[in-house]
Amino acid sequence: MSRPQLRKDAHVYRFRKRVPADLVAVVGRREVVFSLRTSDPKEAKRLHSEELAKLESQWADLRRRPSNGTTDAKPAVMEYSAAPRSLSERQAAERAQWMYVHWLGLYRENPSQQRFWPTDLYHHLWRASPGSVENRDDGRTTVRAALDLRSVEKVEELQRWCRLQAETVLDLHDVDADEISTLRVAKAVASQVQRASLALAALARGEPEAPPMAPQAAASPMSQPAVKPVLLSELIEAWWRQAERTGKSPSTRESYTNTMRQLHAFLDHEDARRVTADDVRRFRDFRLASKKRNGEPLSAATVKNSDLAALKSVFGWAVVDGRLPVNPAVDVNVARVAKIKLREREFTTEEARAILQASMHLQAGRELPQTLAAKRWIPWVLAFTGARVGEIAQMRRQDLHLKQIEGHPEGVWVLRITPEAGAVKTKQAREVPLHPQLIELGFPAFVQSVREERLFLVPGTEGAITGPLQAVKNRLGEFAREHVSDRGVSPNHGWRHRFRTVATEAGISANVIDALCGWATKNVGDRYGSVSLKTKADAILRIPQFRI
Repeated sequence: MSRPQLRKDAHVYRFRKRVPADLVAVVGRREVVFSLRTSDPKEAKRLHSEELAKLESQWADLRRRPSNGTTDAKPAVMEYSAAPRSLSERQAAERAQWMYVHWLGLYRENPSQQRFWPTDLYHHLWRASPGSVENRDDGRTTVRAALDLRSVEKVEELQRWCRLQAETVLDLHDVDADEISTLRVAKAVASQVQRASLALAALARGEPEAPPMAPQAAASPMSQPAVKPVLLSELIEAWWRQAERTGKSPSTRESYTNTMRQLHAFLDHEDARRVTADDVRRFRDFRLASKKRNGEPLSAATVKNSDLAALKSVFGWAVVDGRLPVNPAVDVNVARVAKIKLREREFTTEEARAILQASMHLQAGRELPQTLAAKRWIPWVLAFTGARVGEIAQMRRQDLHLKQIEGHPEGVWVLRITPEAGAVKTKQAREVPLHPQLIELGFPAFVQSVREERLFLVPGTEGAITGPLQAVKNRLGEFAREHVSDRGVSPNHGWRHRFRTVATEAGISANVIDALCGWATKNVGDRYGSVSLKTKADAILRIPQFRI
């Protein structure tokens, strides 16, 4: 069965189908080959199916037409490509001319930032011998290595990169080139990058720029694939199609997508190929000077761990995937600032009591019933589970069960925190017994009274919860801030810190606390064995109640 194909070391899929023997004379070729212009396997499969259906339809139409000696249908099929399989050195050089203008344009404003291509290694590319032969005085022969191990690895990286550029441009132009021709284009690409890099090095030294290339070279139609915009919006979606399969969470997708939108708005263009390291630095400084919705400035940690992490990850993936030549964010960082600590990171007993007491005296207003329920119950659940706020805010009705456990004759209400409900940092489900005070307050009865699946949020289109979940977390943070104004404690995460402190004071062992809160094990030994549900239930009983 015909399926999308990848040539060796290529990243762009292509369509390849043998022409039926009875149609070869009419079509004028034995095989149809053309690029699908995508590196995403799912998209390639979809496009392949569409193109195969079109082709089969055309062939069926050819068979239905009377045989009168004409080949009037031939042009409709020939649109797929009649590119040569073998390229001369001149043809290979023509297909690489665009790279000089493109590479020079990437770094012309700041030529010293071109550090990907070391010009001193160019003459070592595709060399058969890695060293030189020396005749010693004693008559023996010694082979002296020309490069150290790091340089050898860099040479191999440059060769792979040049081949990838060659494969990409050949696929974009539907050129089904043979191995020798592909290597010729790769070498021609290397030559153009070397020329451009030498010109950039001269600019970095303050020397005047060399005269521009001949107009016909700069305007060559072969340069079109290089200057075709790589849109930030398309880049993030392509990144997500692969990242999703590696276990990245939808919240990461939303965060990275927001960063790309902000970068687009800041630069006033969406072409990822035009983004330079200077652009990323300016964007970083802009974000550091920005403020959150509540008027507070963005922290350096947020810019580093959210904005820069997104750019480095997506642009880095794009380089590996052959969509970008370099990662403009790779060397951009945020200076680490020592955070002044004036208090412990958990809520004090008085602060916790203030929030919990306020949650019991809420009045219905204009907000959604789910938001009101979140403010009423989630602070209490966090206080007695040590869970992350998002793990509880995304809770479903079916995540709470009454289980029979030895030593607990009346049964134990158990909350199951699971990736099936949404994002869980460790990507592992865990069970947390409810504290008796939660049962006395009526939390299980509340859960059973809810008709919808989600307790604290209203899913978006097609059941999406990422946006609504963040909204609930924001409302909870604002609610806690109304009663605990000290910025030294997080309005949501302060519960998690407090739980560990209280559990430790109650004599609960560290491994049981980790199992209850979903903390990853600290060493290999901790990964052996497990903490039983009975042990967890016994431990929860040791947590003191709140006096409200």
